[in-house]
Amino acid sequence: MKHAVVVGTGAGGSTAARELQGAFEVTILEAGRQFRPFRLNLGLLAAFRKTGLFFDEREIQLLFPAMKIRKTDHSMVLVNGMGFGGTTTIATANGLRMDGDLRALGIDLDEEFEQVFREIPVTTGHQRRWHPATKRLFEICREMGLDPRPTPKMGDYERCIRCGRCVFGCTQGAKWDARRFLSDALAKGAKLAEERRVEQVVIRDGVAVGVEARAGRRREFYPADLVVLAAGGFGTPVILEKSGIACERRLFVDPVLCVAAPSPRATCWNEISMPFIVQKERYILSPYIDYLSYFFNRSWRYSLDDIISLMIKLADTPGGSVSEASVSVELTETDRKRMAEGVELCRGILRRFGVRESEIFLGTVNAGHPGGTLPLTQKEAASLHHNTLPTNLYIADSTLFPNSLGNPPILTIIALAKRVSKLCINLFNGAALN
Repeated sequence: MKHAVVVGTGAGGSTAARELQGAFEVTILEAGRQFRPFRLNLGLLAAFRKTGLFFDEREIQLLFPAMKIRKTDHSMVLVNGMGFGGTTTIATANGLRMDGDLRALGIDLDEEFEQVFREIPVTTGHQRRWHPATKRLFEICREMGLDPRPTPKMGDYERCIRCGRCVFGCTQGAKWDARRFLSDALAKGAKLAEERRVEQVVIRDGVAVGVEARAGRRREFYPADLVVLAAGGFGTPVILEKSGIACERRLFVDPVLCVAAPSPRATCWNEISMPFIVQKERYILSPYIDYLSYFFNRSWRYSLDDIISLMIKLADTPGGSVSEASVSVELTETDRKRMAEGVELCRGILRRFGVRESEIFLGTVNAGHPGGTLPLTQKEAASLHHNTLPTNLYIADSTLFPNSLGNPPILTIIALAKRVSKLCINLFNGAALN
């Protein structure tokens, strides 16, 4: 049987490993280790922040290694997951289908999405359990003609205790994350090697023959007939570049900015994260407590119980780049105008909620949905494979997205990884790619 190496255990990697195992003998390489939810008491951390010792967002990694933090030259905070399940473990399990740009290229993922919805429970049933502040925000958005919609959530939300800690890992098993698919792959016979940081794909005579990974101080070679890279929008481009495959300067990151205000006993933090979404052109709004801003931004001086906050998530203009040493990304003038439009809209919502304009404050710009550095075009609509890649090297993550979604990407990454896996199986079975 042919051997496949899948790099990464996030949405794309776990999906690809699950789909490929059986048709191939699959080895999964993960740079991190077993994921563990963050269990420290948030109240104790809130008390500790008063000491002034929380001054750099990267400090969170000392307490929660699964949350990797880096900064750009322009002080944007970049976040991604590190460990089994990738970023899905610290995401908020939003199950939105966002494949419009792919469909415009001629990529029809209807069949894959149908499979995803059969395999992953997606619900909006959490709406009946919203706190009063969330219900009021939803009604205000309706009154303003913003057409708010309850966010489809992946998982079993009957188990949700509304602890407000979705981004720290669900302790109740309510939230779906990619470890479910990873477990399926392992149950089918796939092998997993943790703490293996893949450095490059080894290419000989135009064919990928395996990957080199670092395990501590050792270098290891993993031979393969098929290599699937799914190390995420920050990880995959670095591996490609070190393998001699150039990426494009088209990185996007989906920047997030929260607009917040004091609201006594609103307890918005003690709620399901992003309970509803307002879709605007090139950005979304959603109730969201940004813990990085709360712990590290001096403007967020109020108690968690007394803060109300709305997130703006922007579909930014692709134009950044990523290397092993740094990430370069900056908001364009158009991006800043759209962000400012979102801020004004959030201010209007908060004023209707009863907040005084002078009390409104902003969070720290952060981002966690990178991609786009080897984007698909119409030429790759059938194969999902760039001609710059060896025929047996595929990508199964957001690196392939042609543009920023400005929306939660997990479901779309899973559907795309399913299609990539089918094409890989067809390729080795000698079937035509279609």
